[in-house]
Formats: sequence, C-alpha cells, structure tokens
Amino acid sequence: MATTKTATLTFRIDPGVKEGLRTAAQQEHRSIANMVEVLIRDYCGRNDIPIEEPTSKPGAGKK
Repeated sequence: MATTKTATLTFRIDPGVKEGLRTAAQQEHRSIANMVEVLIRDYCGRNDIPIEEPTSKPGAGKK
C-alpha cells in the first residue's frame, strides 16, 4: 500500500481552546491531529478555498 507523506504543524493555542478541541475529537472518535484536519477542510470547503490533494504516481500501491 502506498503511503502519503504528511507535514508537521506546530502552533500554540489557548489551553481552553485545546481542551475544546480534545473534547470534540474524542466525541468524533478522532485524534486531535485528524480533528484539526477535518476542521480546516470544512472551513476551506465552506469558503471556496481549494486544497491541493497529493497525486499518486501511476502504478503506486499496486502489487
């Protein structure tokens, strides 16, 4: 199976916001990182901001 490279993002937020994020992620059965990605994708989708999706190489992941 082909793997997708990811980028690291480090930032500081208010502890209360972090706790809200942790609670939201827990309710959705997601990791905090995945919850942040879902929220960003949702925001971009609602505001017509395109997100460049990685393209896989032809034949990648095939056996």
